[in-house]
Amino acid sequence: MRVSRALILLFVLLSISGCGEDTVEGRWYTQAQVDRGKQVFVENCAECHGRSAQGAFNWRKPLDDGSYPPPPLDGSAHAWHHSFDMLMRTINEGGIPLGGQMPAFEDKLSKDKKEAAIAYFQSQWDDRIYEAWLDRGGR
Repeated sequence: MRVSRALILLFVLLSISGCGEDTVEGRWYTQAQVDRGKQVFVENCAECHGRSAQGAFNWRKPLDDGSYPPPPLDGSAHAWHHSFDMLMRTINEGGIPLGGQMPAFEDKLSKDKKEAAIAYFQSQWDDRIYEAWLDRGGR
């Protein structure tokens, strides 16, 4: 009887504390972050990076002004070469320091929304790309 009460109490405490939200298997983020991130991405990033994070056509070719078009973020380009901190810094500071035209979002999006946007586009990375990102010190 005591064990049953203890288990019930433990379940209630875990539910209240939010520990019931597990990360996606093998990833740093939760499915809830991916779901929120899709909305954040569509509202703030998709205009340039594409709704599915596929990037601009000919993203490797510089524009007439020397800047580069938005790259894919879906795992098919170089986003996985960048650590989580670098991805956050690029979102915060924009892409101009890296040769692009992306505006800064530091004061436009909360930290949670930025993390959710990263979760969304990383959710499209296959396990091989995600593991390579981790091996490079991704998170």
